[in-house]
Amino acid sequence: MNTSAADPAALLAGPAPLLALAPMQDVTDLPFWRLLATYGGADAYFTEYFRVYATSIPEKNILKSITENPTGRPVIAQMIGHDIPSLVRTARQLQQYPIAGVDLNLGCPAPVVYRKCAGGGLLRQLGQLDAILGALREAVTVKFTVKTRIGFDSAAVFPELLSILARHSLDLVTVHARTVREMYRSAVRYELIRQAAVSLPCPVLANGNIYSAVKAAEVLQITGARGLMIGRGAIRNPWLFQQIRAHQQGKPLYVPSGFEVLAYVQALYEMTRCPGARELSQVQRMKKYMNYLGVGVEPTGRFLHEVRRASTKVGFFQICEEFLGHDRPMLLEPFALALPECDVVGGEHR
Repeated sequence: MNTSAADPAALLAGPAPLLALAPMQDVTDLPFWRLLATYGGADAYFTEYFRVYATSIPEKNILKSITENPTGRPVIAQMIGHDIPSLVRTARQLQQYPIAGVDLNLGCPAPVVYRKCAGGGLLRQLGQLDAILGALREAVTVKFTVKTRIGFDSAAVFPELLSILARHSLDLVTVHARTVREMYRSAVRYELIRQAAVSLPCPVLANGNIYSAVKAAEVLQITGARGLMIGRGAIRNPWLFQQIRAHQQGKPLYVPSGFEVLAYVQALYEMTRCPGARELSQVQRMKKYMNYLGVGVEPTGRFLHEVRRASTKVGFFQICEEFLGHDRPMLLEPFALALPECDVVGGEHR
């Protein structure tokens, strides 16, 4: 592992924009990190969230993303919860591992999470959030970061939220400019990310619907953010981080062929397969990734319709080869007429 992965100073040391992989529960795990790194990868990686409560211990499978980090880039450990003693205890435990920072999840829109006053649910309890941030700031000696939405059911609380965030000496704030209730269905309010970038005394990352190098440049210009956090776009297009860097440097963008996208799907199948897993289980797992890739394959939604009904490896790849077995360039940008992506599969997706 590159020592920079354990160096808190390395998190913000590189040139702008900082490109981070969003934490997507049960999707952006260690196998996916390993694969994404072969395509150039992100500048920083946020773990799937560690669930924190009175009797919790950090999940071993998520800890492996830290202890076996294959990327050579800084890792930030994300927590989700609302109990202050438990969050403080877990933050101290996580700092015994090679992490560059600890992140608090204030954005997860899954009802099973926010009903427990965790994730996006904390945006309904700003007093509790203020107390949590104060306690964690004292406990965290590495970078302390927050990933937030702009409110629970209204952005009217966003100025108050920014005021709370500003007084806790945070090192980085990522803003997904939708409310919790909006999930992923509404337009992203990038002007509110700009408001955060202007008013907060720490760097801000922009998050939400960043699907191409051109879109990334537009979002950076609109928001004035220090960088970008990308989730769904990177699942669909693992070349995206490299494309953004090339665009920033005025270099030609590499656009993969259908055959190269097919090779990515094949590598994803093998890399994420658990030893001894049933074939059907792995095919079902791949459908989570295809929910994101599929909307960039063709405009009618037929690819997603068919692949979601596959039950065998042979059948799954027959469908993939039908749509991807060609040498034409693929931009992998979402088609407006394709079937919508799933909002949430096992956690917060971006």
